[in-house]
Amino acid sequence: MRRMVVVLFLVCAGGASLFSPAFSSGAEAIKVGIIDAYSGPPARFPADVFAGFSLAVERINGEGGVLGRKITCLNRGGKPGSAPSLAAARALVAEAKADILVATMDRSNGLDLADFAAKEKIPLFITFSERPVPGGEGGNRYVFNIGESPRMAGAAAAVMLHEKPYENYWIAGDDDDYGHALADSLWGSLRVLEPGFRLLGQTWWKPDETDFTPYIAKIITAKPDFVVVATGPSNIARFQRAAKALGLGDKIRFYQHGANEHSMLAEQGNDAVEGVYGTTSYLFYNPSTLANKAFSDKFLKTFHRYPGSGAFYGYMTARFIAEGFRKAGEVDREKLISALEGMRLASPVGSVAIRPCDHQLELPIFLSLTGKKPAYPDFLASASLQSLGARYYMPGCEEGPKPGKK
Repeated sequence: MRRMVVVLFLVCAGGASLFSPAFSSGAEAIKVGIIDAYSGPPARFPADVFAGFSLAVERINGEGGVLGRKITCLNRGGKPGSAPSLAAARALVAEAKADILVATMDRSNGLDLADFAAKEKIPLFITFSERPVPGGEGGNRYVFNIGESPRMAGAAAAVMLHEKPYENYWIAGDDDDYGHALADSLWGSLRVLEPGFRLLGQTWWKPDETDFTPYIAKIITAKPDFVVVATGPSNIARFQRAAKALGLGDKIRFYQHGANEHSMLAEQGNDAVEGVYGTTSYLFYNPSTLANKAFSDKFLKTFHRYPGSGAFYGYMTARFIAEGFRKAGEVDREKLISALEGMRLASPVGSVAIRPCDHQLELPIFLSLTGKKPAYPDFLASASLQSLGARYYMPGCEEGPKPGKK
């Protein structure tokens, strides 16, 4: 089997329209290197990221580009893992002369890619990450997190779940940074909001676990009111299949971050489990604003599928890169970083900003139960939908973790 991965030099989307300003004569394109694995269970996420990025670049280039330059994608596909990701990053920087890096991160490659970005002094935009990678003053100056972190998801879920009629909890999940960060954030925030809630027990498994039967049986025997299932993206569907077979959802409600995320539900079709609480920061049908409808309709027309959260992250990454360079006034990496700190843009989910202290994009979080909707017969959607703005669950840059109520 060939292990070498080829760098694909692809323009993300179309160039300038006939009616747009001409590009500066001889100006080099702004090169964005995208590092992703397009095989295996997690592939649905980077595929949406690239599609959303392409959609934004088509519009940006069609309007004359950035400071007279086009944006070009250098898409490096390959296998997940630290070694392939670092090889792709090195090739994109040394050979392709990329100006920016964009990546989704599995549990093995996050810190290595962040360290590489700092060493090369090249901005790195993280769309999905299975482990926390801090940016800004609290971490790595060159790292920007466009997707929600597990800590964000946990804190937001707690604010919305504490109003539900559940008092006795059980925690189960992947025994790694992602699983513990999500569970610790959710349970810690719940305990602040409702000190009387009880944790009956915990169950942890290896991240590559395939047989959840004994764990679920133990949970059912303990009879909690509610289960927090802190799985990474790869284990959401696997756990749900086992839960459905054992009737966990019928007996006890449970929560998984990403369970209501569209690309996850679309892949499972009508085999997805109904009645699971999930959180995500993007839904193509919510909010029902003109901006979200325009984005969703354009994505559907272009790619013949509805956008998942990855499409939103990719779209906003391209827009922040473009507006950051425009604000900086030149294509300069250090000036781009300074320009992005605190930058706010309109988006399909409303106004969003990059926090200056940690380079985290502030995002709304949507909590819902998975369920059927007549408008979407081929996949589950959201029932009992709630939304929470970033200011209600994310502490300010000068504050400590103080989860608030709506």
